[in-house]
Amino acid sequence: MLLAVFSDIHANRQAFDACLKAARARGAERVVLLGDFVGYGADPEWVVDTAMELVGQGALAVRGNHDQAVSSSLETMNAEAQVAIEWTRGRLDAAQRRFLAELPMTVDEGERLFVHSEASSPARWTYVRSTTDAAKSLIATPAHVTFCGHIHRPTLYSMSVTAKMTSFSPKTDMPVQLLRGRQWLAVLGSVGQPRDGDPAASFVLFDTESCQITYCRVPYDIDAAASRIRENGLPHWLADRLAQGR
Repeated sequence: MLLAVFSDIHANRQAFDACLKAARARGAERVVLLGDFVGYGADPEWVVDTAMELVGQGALAVRGNHDQAVSSSLETMNAEAQVAIEWTRGRLDAAQRRFLAELPMTVDEGERLFVHSEASSPARWTYVRSTTDAAKSLIATPAHVTFCGHIHRPTLYSMSVTAKMTSFSPKTDMPVQLLRGRQWLAVLGSVGQPRDGDPAASFVLFDTESCQITYCRVPYDIDAAASRIRENGLPHWLADRLAQGR
């Protein structure tokens, strides 16, 4: 089965729509959503409604820290992110807020684990910045492949049976074989707010039979997404950064 895995959509309708269309065009059979549906962007209602529809059709979804912040004042954010979350709270209806609040922290399918941040302590929202961070996540699960997001920068980590770690930045549209003799941590880039210097939206395709993963990039209407942010009175930096990929 070909999975399309998306993370950190951040209320960016234009980017999410473009990624969904690209994934379907490439034969994706199932969708996985790694959280942070809201925050930063200006279309949380559309993104959450789309996620709810996809889950109703069999998609998997987990909760991100921005999703949790909608219903919890204990989540701390930087000033601009906090402004966006407070604005988002006023836009979502009860059903949309309940959907976000009831999302699981992880989904475990045996050989595959899906989580927003990392596996050793999902609720702490730790960024995977290094092989040390990745090793903590991999040691916490027997899964062959763990998929996570949160940091908005695509990276692949692996750990051998002797706990030797490797890491590299995957190239766009270049399939990588996830060998059975190692555990893998696939850190996704962001659909709605890339931070790796490339403004194109990011997602991955994973073939569950061949164990090949492909990191994909999709151009989208950045100007339209940025205009929506400005029109709704959100901090202009949230709009400006889209074109910069950071």
